[in-house]
Amino acid sequence: MDPAAILGVVIAFGAVLASIIFEGSSPMSVLLPAPMLLVIGGTLGAGLTGSTLRDAKRAFASLPAVFTAKLPEPEVTVATLVSLADRARREGLLALEDAAKEIDDAFLKAGLQAAIDGTDPEDLRMILDDKIQTKRAQDRSVGKYFADMGGYAPTIGIIGTVVSLVHVLENLSSPDVLGPLIAAAFVATLWGLLTANLLWLPLASRIKRLSDLECTQMEVAVEGLLAVQAGANPRLVGERLRSLLPASDAKADKPAKKAAA
Repeated sequence: MDPAAILGVVIAFGAVLASIIFEGSSPMSVLLPAPMLLVIGGTLGAGLTGSTLRDAKRAFASLPAVFTAKLPEPEVTVATLVSLADRARREGLLALEDAAKEIDDAFLKAGLQAAIDGTDPEDLRMILDDKIQTKRAQDRSVGKYFADMGGYAPTIGIIGTVVSLVHVLENLSSPDVLGPLIAAAFVATLWGLLTANLLWLPLASRIKRLSDLECTQMEVAVEGLLAVQAGANPRLVGERLRSLLPASDAKADKPAKKAAA
């Protein structure tokens, strides 16, 4: 599991909390139900209005996976494909039937099974590329949903502040309560900015990043499967696939040993 999202949220909101305490104030001064309800509820409502119910369900259903995502390991995929290419070159493509059952990656497993079944290489590429594009579109939709909420939240916070200031103006005859009322009025703006910049927008960025990593691994799998199907030299398959990876991911010696084991 990659803990970056959980750590990021804890550190960001923890820094805000520490700042409030160091200023000599109380955290309860910003934990006011009314402005929090307006900002969070208003943001959720605006996000739903600008999208579809299906998009909203998909977006929030993806949150557990976003926070607890296991990062793709393309170097392990490369090692697996090199091993498959070596076996296919020695024993033939049909000999990979047993190997296909042991693969955990659903995308790679389905592609390999299609190759074993004799799917035309052009058709196989088209099918796998379509799956990648579909995933990109779904991930982009989820990311956009949270990015939109990040855009709505600050404005809704300002609306909350305006609503509270109207209440302040109604109490001008009571100078002793104006200070607390004005302070409370700006809490809505605070929560709008906090949720937008410490939660919704970072979530959108993380979804996009995870999608890019997963789709990169899938693209590597496509090239590797076509090479395996064509009976390419395993060494050349490995060099070709590693050239598609960033330098930090292309060091496959250790993962290759793990895959071989």
